[in-house]
Amino acid sequence: MKTIFIMEQPVEMNTLSQILEKLRQKGLDNEIKMTDHGKMQGVGLNKIYKPEDLTIIKTYRFEGDSDPGDNSVLYLLEDNEGQIGYIIDAYGMYSSHEGTGFDDFLKKIPTADRDMQELFK
Repeated sequence: MKTIFIMEQPVEMNTLSQILEKLRQKGLDNEIKMTDHGKMQGVGLNKIYKPEDLTIIKTYRFEGDSDPGDNSVLYLLEDNEGQIGYIIDAYGMYSSHEGTGFDDFLKKIPTADRDMQELFK
């Protein structure tokens, strides 16, 4: 018996809004934001996170056509209970977070880059 594997074409998404819409359609629109008190909170799940509670599973960078201020980064995260969420920010000097708290938090989150095509089917 011969087994044949068929590769599916990857789902092409070029914009931040396309990825956010796909996450919303899948019920995975759980944004994680830094609070005024310097803690990361899952807005949709109403949870407070420490870096060790999260894993970055995919990072997307988006560049504006003409304005460097339009550059953004989207981090897809999985928490220790298997819930998917995301953090969105401008990157580089255009980051919307003052001080080092946000960057320090992100640097402490472990990374496990995964192929996320199954998420976007």
